[in-house]
Amino acid sequence: MKTIKHLLASAICGATLFASAAQAATAEPQRELRVYNWADYMLPSVPKDFAANSDIKLTWDIFDTNEGLEAKLLTGNSGYDLVVPTNTFLENEIKAGVFQKLDKSQLPNWQNLDPGLLQLMTANDPGNQYAVPYMYGTVLIGFNPDKVKDVLGADAPVDSWDLIFKEENISKLKQCGVAMLDSPGDILPIALHYLGLDPNSTKPDDYKKATELMLKIRPYVTYFHSAKYMTDIANGNICVAIGYSGSFYQFANRAKEAGNGVVVDWRLPKEGAPLWFDSFAIPKSAKNVSEAHEFLNNLLDPKVVAPISDFLGYPNPNKAAMPLVGTEIRDNPGLTPTAEAQKTLYVLQPLPQKIERIRTRAWNTIKSGT
Repeated sequence: MKTIKHLLASAICGATLFASAAQAATAEPQRELRVYNWADYMLPSVPKDFAANSDIKLTWDIFDTNEGLEAKLLTGNSGYDLVVPTNTFLENEIKAGVFQKLDKSQLPNWQNLDPGLLQLMTANDPGNQYAVPYMYGTVLIGFNPDKVKDVLGADAPVDSWDLIFKEENISKLKQCGVAMLDSPGDILPIALHYLGLDPNSTKPDDYKKATELMLKIRPYVTYFHSAKYMTDIANGNICVAIGYSGSFYQFANRAKEAGNGVVVDWRLPKEGAPLWFDSFAIPKSAKNVSEAHEFLNNLLDPKVVAPISDFLGYPNPNKAAMPLVGTEIRDNPGLTPTAEAQKTLYVLQPLPQKIERIRTRAWNTIKSGT
């Protein structure tokens, strides 16, 4: 989704990390790898170290919506060797034939993955044939405690979707700024669930009800964007956002380091929230498949992925890595849900094409406010 102690974009976005001069002096062809990942979704030292240690020329580009990634993949020639779709998009893209199967003989570190989480992943990737799970998390509420208290008082329902979906709350929050992900696949299931409906509903009437709810609060939403809210909440430009769990952890740390007096907090709403997985997958058109597997096997090393979780604020599905992750992630119920909280979470499924079109039209109506 969607996600910092350093400015990742300036460190690796759109930059090419070149191999050593020693290899350049030889006549051997330069090995390459092209990666397309979410903005602010990698510890900068990981791709740098990989490029330096492997003598692979690494190009790292970023995107900010699953829809944008999917559009590029469906052209049949994305130009990348590794991409990072979210689980529901992954399933449809597998069905569309845009990925190639993993060669697990090149992934000896696959054994480090948690069998239980791998089993959950089979709902979107049958047999775990196409994707290497990277991070997982929830979509929840991030907020500036001081500003929310100033507007709504000390009893503001920050642990409930009432903070967003009750007009008497969000209408007051408008003065300090409210942002939402620009993602119908994330926001509309939350609205459906809030209304007591199936978040994976295939009933057109349910989307009418969700649209009605969203249109009531639409005048008070500052903007929809899947990346901008991170910097804005850290800078104090907005006071509430619906976003990815780890992003609030990351930018809370950024605000602390900036010393700007801004505090960022987050809550998993008591009513429940979507649980998602992001995974690395190899497009069928990839030209550097061996290099892609090399990168993935490196990523499955517990000593490599544990610091990424610490940096991003997301738990990872590597059973050998989580004991190495800091307690502020491992033991934080807003980041790694407790067993009790897990009972309120729900996994999103791809919708039939007809219903997906209805959801997309509903989203366009909501964003336009008409």
